[in-house]
Amino acid sequence: MRIAIYGREFNDSVLPFVQEVFDVLESYKTPVLVYQKYFDFIKDKIKLPSDIRIFNGHGELLGQTDVLVSLGGDGTLLDTLSLIRDSGIPVIGINFGRLGFLASINKGEIKKAIEALQNKEYSLDKRTLLSIASKHSLFGDENFALNDITIHRRDNSAMMIIHAYMNDEFVNSYWADGLIIATPTGSTAYSLSCGGPIIYPSSENFVITPIAPHNLNVRPFIIPDNVSLTFEIEARSSKFLVSCDSRTETVDKSVKITLNKAGFHVNLIRLNNESYLTTLRNKLLWGIDTRNY
Repeated sequence: MRIAIYGREFNDSVLPFVQEVFDVLESYKTPVLVYQKYFDFIKDKIKLPSDIRIFNGHGELLGQTDVLVSLGGDGTLLDTLSLIRDSGIPVIGINFGRLGFLASINKGEIKKAIEALQNKEYSLDKRTLLSIASKHSLFGDENFALNDITIHRRDNSAMMIIHAYMNDEFVNSYWADGLIIATPTGSTAYSLSCGGPIIYPSSENFVITPIAPHNLNVRPFIIPDNVSLTFEIEARSSKFLVSCDSRTETVDKSVKITLNKAGFHVNLIRLNNESYLTTLRNKLLWGIDTRNY
């Protein structure tokens, strides 16, 4: 099995775990491909295999790896989307961050997780993405999001009005600081913190969650994922922000935005001893009396 490694810069407390990843892979004689910027950051900090190879982007990854391993938190794993795109390369995240819904492998499970990868003891969890379109080709050829696409005001601007349409039928005018359109994967991210529901990954739904709505009777709205959503902006400010997962662009308020389900899935690796519900229970402390903590 060929494995590619992606990560971000980190503090020194993470070094022993990064070293363990490479040590275990070397013990299995696994061909390893490392993202160039990450390699430059770690090459003088840990001991790396002598036959390690480097890649810089999407084109150099295709056909060169069987699995992409993300070292970091959920944000790091979201970064990998621009590398794998529609290639179908499976992704697994080893969590060096905090909560970690997507990067579900804990630091103490590194050896066991890599062993499971080598023995192909895992399943693929197909996750739906959102795509964004406009006359200005926002985000270029990386116009897709695994978690959410968010429309929001700039820091110094007043509340905005977002006119929402579903399959060209008017839905609502949202008087708010912004609007989150989340996938089931993203339902446990920004949308959840704004009062949105948790959606099971295979539910085939999206959720529209307002950010600090002016009208208190406006609530998150679950919709099927086979519809087309269009948004028009009305605001005092001439510009607003659109975020596609962790990427953000400033957009003129005259721009109309259309969202659809993307034409491809992302394959998240789920080890045979874990499930989505297990992750939810562990991360959200379901069934645990937190008064004991």
